[in-house]
Amino acid sequence: MSDNLRKHGLGRGLSALLGDPPTKEEVARQSTGPAMRTIPIADVRPNPEQPRKVFEEEAIAELAESIVRHGVLQPILVRAVGGGFEIIAGERRWRAAQRAQLHEVPAIVRSDDESSRAELALIENVQRQDLNAIEEAEGYFALVEKYGHAQEVVANLVGKSRSHVTNLLRLLKLPDSVRLMLLRGELTMGHARALLTAPDPEAAARLVVAKGLSVRQTEALAKVGENKGNARPEPRGSSSVDADLAALERQLGDMLGLNVKVKHAGRGGTVSLAYSSLDQLDMICQRLSGEPI
Repeated sequence: MSDNLRKHGLGRGLSALLGDPPTKEEVARQSTGPAMRTIPIADVRPNPEQPRKVFEEEAIAELAESIVRHGVLQPILVRAVGGGFEIIAGERRWRAAQRAQLHEVPAIVRSDDESSRAELALIENVQRQDLNAIEEAEGYFALVEKYGHAQEVVANLVGKSRSHVTNLLRLLKLPDSVRLMLLRGELTMGHARALLTAPDPEAAARLVVAKGLSVRQTEALAKVGENKGNARPEPRGSSSVDADLAALERQLGDMLGLNVKVKHAGRGGTVSLAYSSLDQLDMICQRLSGEPI
């Protein structure tokens, strides 16, 4: 790997993919970081800035079963506060450890201000397990409005494109009832983005859920209004295929937070991912290599 890439601070993802050993600087940073310790689980409380609002019981139960068999393999991240500890990142592990009836949990204790706590909690959740679009948007909103970060700074913090952050923040303009549908998984982010342009997003959202409309049909519905919204599939043809590819590009882009281009010809084609920083390239490499983020 070139010295130029090293100087720009590529993390573990690219190194894992290419098989490069850690640099001396990386080893030094790891050895001087906060030490892991065991703390009473009863002394730990959730982070009020936690972006994740919904914790799936089935996933928590599965994690608890794993903890019973193998223990907590990765420490939670906390800060000391009020004689106890407040979670910065790792609330799912903490909840699962409680379900597994543990009395202590491994933790790394850090000293961070409120802004750092919110950033770390959001980044940890986005990178380890995708947040619901509304939860992610609300986390970004807090970083922008409460802590004064520009959207571009937020995008760099979480390794996403600025357009991804901007599109998510727009979802917060939807009525509360529509946001709740998205939070519960009844609508996808693609549906929600289409509903932003509907004359009556709430009525249109109810119709989308009731009829199980696709994103493309929802886009058509938003254009003509709820009363004329019997969106029917278009005849298959080159224009329809192009529209399908465009919808696929948007869906992949929303999922990865990157600009995605799909080119299809015959039975094959190419998928291109555009990154705007080495941090985003590192994130792509981590996902391709399966390296824990």
